[in-house]
Amino acid sequence: MNPDHSGAAGACSEPDAVAASLDLPVDLETPAGRVRLRRATPADLDELMRLLADDPISAARGDAAAEADRAAYLRALEAISRDPANELVVAVSEEGVLVGTMQLTRIPGMARQGATRLLIEAVRVGSPVRSAGIGTAMMRWAMGPAAESLGASLVQLTSDAARTDARRFYERLGFVASHVGFKYRVP
Repeated sequence: MNPDHSGAAGACSEPDAVAASLDLPVDLETPAGRVRLRRATPADLDELMRLLADDPISAARGDAAAEADRAAYLRALEAISRDPANELVVAVSEEGVLVGTMQLTRIPGMARQGATRLLIEAVRVGSPVRSAGIGTAMMRWAMGPAAESLGASLVQLTSDAARTDARRFYERLGFVASHVGFKYRVP
């Protein structure tokens, strides 16, 4: 993740070596054992596609891990990787199995006295290891060390209204359902 555009008298400076970024990889302890968080690479693509499809709501939206969609997923992964405001993070078990993922987006803003937000999207943990503490460890890292490293004073996310278990999970972590979200599907 990149640069915080700032400068004297409101000028926007060029990105430099002091830009905000995540210190990855990082190891997290979970009740299921240690997982390593690292940046996603193209070698992770098939497992990422499977994680997205291993979710009934995502699958209903078209995330089916179909080989025909592989090029579209690869383009998305490459675009995310090139964008300095984004990170696609994967969680890998001690056995080398990709067990989770989430996308983090750093959003500088004008509201809240120029607060920077950290948006968390597409949080997934594979069904064989759900409820094993991996998602909690990933989220606590994002809400703590990652948010601090990126200079974020607010962490936000959206979750489909049909995901009642996810809503309870996020509320247990301290998130508050304070806003109503809207989406518009571009024709």
